[in-house]
Amino acid sequence: MAVVDVIVPASRPRLWQRVLVERLRACGHDVAVLHQSADPWPAAALQILRFERRLFRRRAVGLATPVEAITQVQTQRPADLRLDLTGVAPPSPAPTVRLTFDGRFSDFAAVSAVAAGRLPDLQAVLADGTVVGRAAPMIDKREATALGIEDVLARAVTLALSVVARFDGGWADERQKIAPATGGAGGSGFVGRYVTSALPRLGREALRRARFRHAHWRVGYRFIDGPGVAETGMLGDGWRQLPDDGTHFYADPFPYAWRQGEHLIFVEDYPHATGKAIISLVRIGADGAVRGPVEPVLEEPFHLSYPQVFDWQGDVWMLPEGSASGRLTLYRAARFPDRWVAEAVLLEGKISDATLFQQDGSWWLFATDRDGYGSTSDTMVVFRAPSPAGPWRPHRMNPIVIDRAMARPGGAFATVDGRPLLPVQDGTEGYGGGLGLSELLELDENTVRLAPPRPVSGRGDWPYPRIHTLNRAGRLEVIDGIAAVRRR
Repeated sequence: MAVVDVIVPASRPRLWQRVLVERLRACGHDVAVLHQSADPWPAAALQILRFERRLFRRRAVGLATPVEAITQVQTQRPADLRLDLTGVAPPSPAPTVRLTFDGRFSDFAAVSAVAAGRLPDLQAVLADGTVVGRAAPMIDKREATALGIEDVLARAVTLALSVVARFDGGWADERQKIAPATGGAGGSGFVGRYVTSALPRLGREALRRARFRHAHWRVGYRFIDGPGVAETGMLGDGWRQLPDDGTHFYADPFPYAWRQGEHLIFVEDYPHATGKAIISLVRIGADGAVRGPVEPVLEEPFHLSYPQVFDWQGDVWMLPEGSASGRLTLYRAARFPDRWVAEAVLLEGKISDATLFQQDGSWWLFATDRDGYGSTSDTMVVFRAPSPAGPWRPHRMNPIVIDRAMARPGGAFATVDGRPLLPVQDGTEGYGGGLGLSELLELDENTVRLAPPRPVSGRGDWPYPRIHTLNRAGRLEVIDGIAAVRRR
């Protein structure tokens, strides 16, 4: 493990900096803490963040909150690497990594960006401008600056941990140099930006939520011969909707070709009254008509979604998301399709939208990991196992990407002209903002490489083009899209 000097503000450091120090030590690194004088955040900005956290009833201490000074600690060995969390530490013989926030060496620049309605990117940069790591954090609640900055600072921790983990006297990643960031931290004029941009955004969201459901998804399906969405890159025509009465929504559809003349669609079934989803199924006849009512098939004390159903060793299995439980659990059909039993806990943690892929005798699992704080939609992790039941081992390059536009899977892998394509959610315009198709270019025990996603075009007759799931089983293709549904 590396010997790491972490340089923090001498007074009033932020909680994210303390969390990073603690996690580096938990990983086994020999960590020294050094102090450096740095400009504090503007008092008005801290008051605004505190106000918003009270408004949204966030009682836990936020990552942006100033905390007591982090105790200086020296180590007996010279540093292999330095992490400068102030952006202003003097040069050193050891390689020094600084983080840029929206192009500046100050974490407050991210606060200014979020208040202005921008999505700040992060970079880990050496003294000569060489970039050794990147992150494009997802912001889940863009109406609130205090909540948005939490997502950004959470990924600052993830990025820094990743950079240290990959350091071995150098970084194997392809490097690119940037011009050093210039200008201040973005504190000047912050209150004005907040008043003219953030406050109106907060008000618009409050009005929207008063009139409309926060989220209401609708599932589309069609029978199609020949090329579908994965092949053409657009939604096209011929879609039907699963009906709902407005008290539930259906999302995350996974189709299953069961028996002659009948297909099944497994869905997240979310009652607005309870706020906790179960897994249900819908039967689709050969004529495309829904047969019978929606049937609940799996309920747990926690929220369930993303019910990937697959065959293995003569049984039918389901791998739903249950991240609210802190576990990823594999289920087997005791009586298909309506009775399921938990067979194995595969992983611990807040793992979202786990998607299986089989190649060369190994099983691979692509998913997102919340990594303790922040969004569940921007940090891709990959695991490998000899079978779906495990044991699952993390890939040495985890996290594979930190990117709101491609980290979270949005359906099972599709094969087009021999090329594996992973549907990925694009959160650039917000959760459920769109879907892309990313080709898996390289996958082995040392490397995971995905191509930049090709956006799925909304052209066609589906009325809700902001989709976040795509799947197909035989002739049956399914999607979902977010709809504006008024409160009753």
